Amino acid sequence: MAKGNNKNAAFGLRPVGTLSGSNNLQTNEYFIADNEASSMFQGDPIIQQASNTGFVDIGATGSTTNIGVLNGVLIDVDPSTGKPKFANHYTQTNITRGKIRAFLFDDPYMKYEIQGDSGASVDSDVTDRHEVADYVNMGTESANGVSACELDMSDLAATDGSLKIIALSTDPDNSDLGKENHNYVVIFNEHQFSTTL
Repeated sequence: MAKGNNKNAAFGLRPVGTLSGSNNLQTNEYFIADNEASSMFQGDPIIQQASNTGFVDIGATGSTTNIGVLNGVLIDVDPSTGKPKFANHYTQTNITRGKIRAFLFDDPYMKYEIQGDSGASVDSDVTDRHEVADYVNMGTESANGVSACELDMSDLAATDGSLKIIALSTDPDNSDLGKENHNYVVIFNEHQFSTTL
């Protein structure tokens, strides 16, 4: 257990394995629309674009069309250099050639670690398991292109949430029960490729 307060350093959704026990953290390729205005950072939840035209977009609180979590981006031809550009995040880019490719962890049974926000904190390592909640702060950067997305602790409930808590983190810096910013292990409760649990 952590001593004192938990460390407040959000990192979005960080993959830590799958429910089957496999650690195959494979990503799959999707596409971001040219000149998409939404920023997306590594660890951000990603959804299908609202118009459902085949592109992906940043998740929103309460999203039920979650596809996965962003790991990185490839711009085939960066307009400023004329060369391919790899990055762990996306900011608005108006391309004239090629595509903007997003690489997502999209296995619906993948487990992720995520920091709880400063909302109502937990005091039990049992009663919060299997509760669900939405995510907040997506599309904002923590540092170095990494997401500041967190679990909305004020939204914990038995049903109707994007993420489901399956375990509490054992991270020594973020495992102090009853304090803000505790880390949790979650899976998607609302995902395009699975039935809501």
